[in-house]
Amino acid sequence: MLYNAILCYMKNIIKELEKYRLENRISQVELASELDVAFCTVNRWFKERNQPNQIQQYHINKILQKRRKQNDKERKIKH
Repeated sequence: MLYNAILCYMKNIIKELEKYRLENRISQVELASELDVAFCTVNRWFKERNQPNQIQQYHINKILQKRRKQNDKERKIKH
């Protein structure tokens, strides 16, 4: 049960990372560079062949938190 919850969480993180990549119009190569991992690592995440390790998850979360804060600021400006 816990294993399934972790898998679901990781799939959501990867989907959010893909959304970040597409919205910012960056390639998988550029994203890999930003996360300091190889292109093939990022590619495997998106193809669900592999999952980020704990250190990679930490850096992914940092990027996504920055994005969330930026989105929150933009919403406040619009209102």
